[in-house]
Amino acid sequence: MATPLLSLTWTDDVTGRQGFLVVDRLVRGVCSGGLRMREGCTLDEVTGLARGMSLKEALHYDPEARYVPLGGAKGGIDCDPRDPEAYGLLVRYLRAVRPYLESCWTTGEDLGLTQDLVDRAAAEAGLVSSVQAVYPLLDDETQARGRLADAFAVEVDGIGLDELVGGCGVAESVLTALDRAGVPHAGTRVALQGLGTMGGATARFLARAGLTVVAVADVKGTIVNPAGLDVEALLAARDAHGTVDRAVLRPDDRELPGDAWLSTEAEVLIPAAVSYAIGPEEQERIGARWIAEAANMPVLPEAEASLHARGVSVLPDVVVNSGTNAWWWWTLFGDVGPDADEAFAYTRRSMRALVELVLARAEADGTTPRAAAHAIGAGRLPVIAERFGRYRQDRQSDRQ
Repeated sequence: MATPLLSLTWTDDVTGRQGFLVVDRLVRGVCSGGLRMREGCTLDEVTGLARGMSLKEALHYDPEARYVPLGGAKGGIDCDPRDPEAYGLLVRYLRAVRPYLESCWTTGEDLGLTQDLVDRAAAEAGLVSSVQAVYPLLDDETQARGRLADAFAVEVDGIGLDELVGGCGVAESVLTALDRAGVPHAGTRVALQGLGTMGGATARFLARAGLTVVAVADVKGTIVNPAGLDVEALLAARDAHGTVDRAVLRPDDRELPGDAWLSTEAEVLIPAAVSYAIGPEEQERIGARWIAEAANMPVLPEAEASLHARGVSVLPDVVVNSGTNAWWWWTLFGDVGPDADEAFAYTRRSMRALVELVLARAEADGTTPRAAAHAIGAGRLPVIAERFGRYRQDRQSDRQ
């Protein structure tokens, strides 16, 4: 892995807990990547995620679009988001990295943090916005910010568009893989780890596409029903961290240990919670045909090699969960308006084209979808850098 442009570790003077920021690269002087909060978060983890963000950005490069991919970055805080001290720690972290947020790093929700919480903490830390570093690149900042604010105000059945669009992208990735293999949607079984922002929205879209969600895991354990779970009831019974109130379970829903989702009889597994969830031992229990990485880095490389050897296709995070990040920029730069139907249609079209490209490349090269995605993204990075490396400086000169 190439050395990142910037890597820093911050220690909170109140709690002694650490936070991290890694900028993998800048494009047009700006980078993009969410901020996660979890107990045990490390600099190595954040470094890997930042590299992945560079590839995610590059994979969505469209020369005809208004949105031009940014560089990759990631932030992380070593703290359980349920800890009473978590919010104060978040505010102090944002104050510490404020110079980067004002100049080059755009961020948002990730594991353990909602966008509402990030926005509230950013305001308390004295920031205009968690994405203000990208404002100098906009043709009309006022119009663009209004468009994004309007999009975040859109709700579908009481759920925010910003929460749904990422799951739409994950679901479309799965559906594309099924369609390519000639597997019907009806009767295809799905098991998910995590029913938070990404996992919950993914479950919703897949259930509405005709797939059967047979298992959902959260911090309390795994809920299983071979005949299919009531996805809408589970979603309505979640708390802010994606934990389901067991009072809504039906008589034929069963509760099993937290790792039971791995061995559930299902064609598709979706790790949508934590990184490093599937290692060499865990992969031995998997009988699914596809794993769609809704979380970041949930499958360890050695596990993926074993899975590939026995015919399990891992649809990689840099593709599968890239829809949320891309939707922010499609909306801000004006490729998509603040409308749910338009956002879903654009996301489905873009994700389907990208997944088709990756799977076709993997088949042609005789390699994994991850290797194919990395090859495609790596090939686009120098093109983007060459075309847009001086873009921000040029734009600023034009404004003076």
